[in-house]
Amino acid sequence: MTVILGIDPGSRVTGYGVVRSAPQRTEFLTCGCIRLATDGSFDERLVQLYDELAAVIAEHRPTEAAIERVFMNRNADSALKLGHARGVAMLAARRAGLVVSEYTATQIKQSVVGRGHAEKVQVQHMVRFLLGLSAEPSTDAADALAAALCHAAMRDGRARLANAGWRQ
Repeated sequence: MTVILGIDPGSRVTGYGVVRSAPQRTEFLTCGCIRLATDGSFDERLVQLYDELAAVIAEHRPTEAAIERVFMNRNADSALKLGHARGVAMLAARRAGLVVSEYTATQIKQSVVGRGHAEKVQVQHMVRFLLGLSAEPSTDAADALAAALCHAAMRDGRARLANAGWRQ
């Protein structure tokens, strides 16, 4: 079994979700949000993000991570801040020895909902359904769990192809 950390990076809130995955089966372990302090400097928030994500990694010991790729935003400052947060999240994962895979929002939504341009509420609903959760997670946590589910599905697909003799 593989433990996968899904990350939905944000400069104010970063969602995370951890699942255990085996072929044809994925099990929920935990999810949550890292809410960054609004007081203090941006670089202090990045340190907070690193420290809290490192603590999640240390507690749940994932072996792989899946993170959403940055999309171009109309506001350049927001896109840059998001890029910084994403870089810090990737650094925390790599420093812990995790393999990091990147997926676009469209890939993640397509994998979980079946539609690449699904609404956030649809992602929440499908994550709840697929993982058998008693309640819908917050949008940030749901997006992170969706990234982990997408990665699990991609791994399963690659494994089936490899078992059938297909090589890249």
